[in-house]
Amino acid sequence: MPPGPPGHLLLGNLREFAADTLGFATRLARDYGDVARFRLVNREAFLLSSPDAVERVLVSNQRNYVKHAFFWRKVEAIFGKGLLTNEGEDWRRQRRLVQPAFHHDRIAEYARIMVEATLDRMERWRDGEVRDVRGEMTSITFRVVARTLFDAEVEGDTAEIAEAFDTGIEQIARRIRQPVLVPDWIPTTGNRRYAQAVRRMDRLVYRIIDEHRDGRDRGDLLSALMGVEDESGRPMSDKQLRDETITMLLAGHETTALALTWTWYLLSRHPDVAERLEQEADALDEVPAFADLPRLTYTERVVREAMRIYPPAYSFGREALADDEILGWPVPAGTTLFVFPWVLHRDSRFFPDPLHFDPDRWTDEFERHLPRLAYLPFGAGPRMCIGREFARMELALIVAAIAQRFRLEWCAEPPVPMASITLRPTGGLRAVVRHRPASSR
Repeated sequence: MPPGPPGHLLLGNLREFAADTLGFATRLARDYGDVARFRLVNREAFLLSSPDAVERVLVSNQRNYVKHAFFWRKVEAIFGKGLLTNEGEDWRRQRRLVQPAFHHDRIAEYARIMVEATLDRMERWRDGEVRDVRGEMTSITFRVVARTLFDAEVEGDTAEIAEAFDTGIEQIARRIRQPVLVPDWIPTTGNRRYAQAVRRMDRLVYRIIDEHRDGRDRGDLLSALMGVEDESGRPMSDKQLRDETITMLLAGHETTALALTWTWYLLSRHPDVAERLEQEADALDEVPAFADLPRLTYTERVVREAMRIYPPAYSFGREALADDEILGWPVPAGTTLFVFPWVLHRDSRFFPDPLHFDPDRWTDEFERHLPRLAYLPFGAGPRMCIGREFARMELALIVAAIAQRFRLEWCAEPPVPMASITLRPTGGLRAVVRHRPASSR
């Protein structure tokens, strides 16, 4: 078996894993190598910390590895059987149905909506006031995904869905750290809060579905899903539509909002980088548009570097269906395998001076020599994030649009990364928004 740390007789390494997930994974890779073993109660787990090991699980033998079921059982009430959680032939069918929503011929219209949502939000900002950065970015990205994928205007629902999702994430984070899953039907305080959050999200999602029953093809994802029939001629059930809608709404805005939040935090700490980014944004003729993306090369590097240091999808796992071998180590069926982009992205073998925020590292020469799976902000293999190009465009356009008008100055203690489903900042989340008087816009 691969090397690993000793653990508690009953709990294994659960306490260390739960208390400091990011630190535990970092120490595990440092002390025990590219394949390290640990135990979560009665479950054997491996941490994979080399691109070659990751390639085996996500690409070359990916059919042998499914998303680890013991975790997704804990969040089934929220995500159901959507694209994020499903497996096998059902997942492949879903993927084919969803793919057209991200087709290139829709991209220019999506870009316009992204910029409009950003400009509308900035109309509320006043020079010198303090804003919750994650809340502001969440408002923008939630509106974008609702309008682009579901042709829904949800401006008034943003606060409610954000609060419901925050509550759900908080409870999920607790469930991840519990050695035994408490069934949803047991009326604990946490379960009641979790169920209430799910009901609030369901109200919004079913309302969006009902609005689409007018028979009109709006050209969006939900219209396409409602028009799909299976081999027996049956359309998707309301539950199937709900699972896909809520998955795309939540997965489509949460990680992007966090990537933006971490980007603004890093820019506030590196004014020289912020100034170069502002100069690039100011050089555009008007507000950013799809046609301007080739001119936003430095902006794209800034975002790429921010997602390297603070990857919103900091970890993901798989479960082995059959025995396998990785880097010479046997992998028994049933083993859980973790991949931490947080660890890979901060490995000095691949990224010199890894904790330094340096957008200029992303040269063509650097990328040619970077191992293919050393950088995984959107995953890899067949289950790579379906909206990655959508997200990359959204990040660049929103950052450029804000940089033309405002600079954000962090006014709290440095935020501490919290490993929940996504990499959320705790602590200082507020910044002063400063209008850029030098900007002509």
